[in-house]
Amino acid sequence: MNRLCDSMEPKVMDDDMLKLAVGEQGPQEEAGQLAKQEGILFKDVLSLQLDFRNILRIDNLWQFENLRKLQLDNNIIEKIEGLENLTHLVWLDLSFNNIETIEGLDTLVNLEDLSLFNNRISKIDSLDALIKLQVLSLGNNQIDNMMNIVYLRRFKCLRTLSLSGNPISEAEDYKMFICAYLPDLVYLDFRRIDDHTKELAEAKHQYSIDELKHRENLMQVRLQDERARQEELEKHKTAFVEHLNGSFLFDSMYAEDSEGNKLSYLPGVSELLEAYKDKFVIICVNIFEYGLKQQEKRKIELDTFSECVHEAIQENQEQGKCKIAQFEEKHLSSLSAIQEESELPNIEKMILECSADVSELFNELMMLEMQLVEQLEETINMFERNIVDMVGLFIENVQSLMAQCRDLENHHHEKLLEISISTLEKIVKGDLDEDLPDDLRAVPMCLACPCHSDFSLTISSWERPFFISFLENHCLWITRPIYQLFVDKDTIVNAVGASHDIHLLKIDNREDELVTRINSWCTRLVDKIHKDEIMRNRKRVKEINQYIDHMQSELDNLEYSDILD
Repeated sequence: MNRLCDSMEPKVMDDDMLKLAVGEQGPQEEAGQLAKQEGILFKDVLSLQLDFRNILRIDNLWQFENLRKLQLDNNIIEKIEGLENLTHLVWLDLSFNNIETIEGLDTLVNLEDLSLFNNRISKIDSLDALIKLQVLSLGNNQIDNMMNIVYLRRFKCLRTLSLSGNPISEAEDYKMFICAYLPDLVYLDFRRIDDHTKELAEAKHQYSIDELKHRENLMQVRLQDERARQEELEKHKTAFVEHLNGSFLFDSMYAEDSEGNKLSYLPGVSELLEAYKDKFVIICVNIFEYGLKQQEKRKIELDTFSECVHEAIQENQEQGKCKIAQFEEKHLSSLSAIQEESELPNIEKMILECSADVSELFNELMMLEMQLVEQLEETINMFERNIVDMVGLFIENVQSLMAQCRDLENHHHEKLLEISISTLEKIVKGDLDEDLPDDLRAVPMCLACPCHSDFSLTISSWERPFFISFLENHCLWITRPIYQLFVDKDTIVNAVGASHDIHLLKIDNREDELVTRINSWCTRLVDKIHKDEIMRNRKRVKEINQYIDHMQSELDNLEYSDILD
């Protein structure tokens, strides 16, 4: 329960409240007056105190992007929210509020000290992102399950914990349990944990702790394996060949191909399909391995280019620094000479000479920059040609390999069609000895008896045996069984063709995806390099102009009377 008077009206956390708080807590006297005159920038505020203000909802804090300490205790806040942009926050106090659930802290990865003392929290969770958490205050809440303590084992930096005033703190084994399960804890409920207590706790809960450690180790191994798989997948995506190091593409061709799956049960198709898959996967693996090699070559090309650009800029900056150092040495000497000169004409002449030196320095620095621009432009154009050629060659070779996949599919299609038509002919002649699965069969029907043929299409599965028996015993028109996909040649050709179309579409889509992505990557990379160079040039020219203006301003502001005096 918070300590504010229930009769007070809840307040909105608006700009006026924030400006007032920042003004009250900011620098006072002359510095404070200056800050008020120039305007307070919220992004420059590092600490903000908003306690005892009857705040109901956290809001409008997005501008405090560099805030490190936030005090929101003794309000009537019910939900943790509006803190997403405070990624630099180190210290957060939300004690004495009405919070029931821990939430809204996922972006506060730098938080070290969190106080939720005296709220209505019943479960410790949703703190996973706080990997730097050292101090956690959860006293005077409604936590009643000791298993909440096990959750805190993941916070390796946690040294101070407060849970007094919760139902679990009344448990007989409260202190021993916490000391055993959180062995790195130094302070519990504002008291230091002595080594003897830790030893007793460890001995008392040794069996359960060992079992828990075993489970944690297994979980850690699984997490590491999953992390390694994700990193490997990202590497493959960077090379644009993810999921091509196995049968993924082949399997995807049959995932939505119901007709192809049915046809795979035809006599001889299983062996045909196995041989097709083996050859298809080999081509996919070739694409995969080729993609990784080409990615490494592109990386080397990009690294070499970046190194050349860096060296050129460094060399150019060193030359500029030397010229500025030489100028400043001469300039200081000239200023000293002006200070010592007593004749006005001589002073004016010397100032004009200094001004000419400033102009000469400007020309030299701009000449250096122009030389650098030309040098970098040539380097960038060469890199662009190289990377475009590399991407073009990669696409050409991948398309050639994908064409081999299509050739395999076409060959498989022809063979499958031959087997299907041959099977149809055997069915027509009644020479098919092999049993086919139910989804390739239909019930026997009278070829010349319209009433039976119509009826047979509507009967349920459990009625079929009785219907077949009836036909065999009573119908003179029945001649032979007909199969679902083997009604006639057109039906089987259409089924095989539909399967073929699905397979080709999957191959085409994977090829198009690869080509589109690598072309987009190449375009974005080249555009960024050009834009970065434009921004670098603008920044450098601005720096030169600002420096020259400053030097010229010094000369223009020289007071002759002061010099002559």
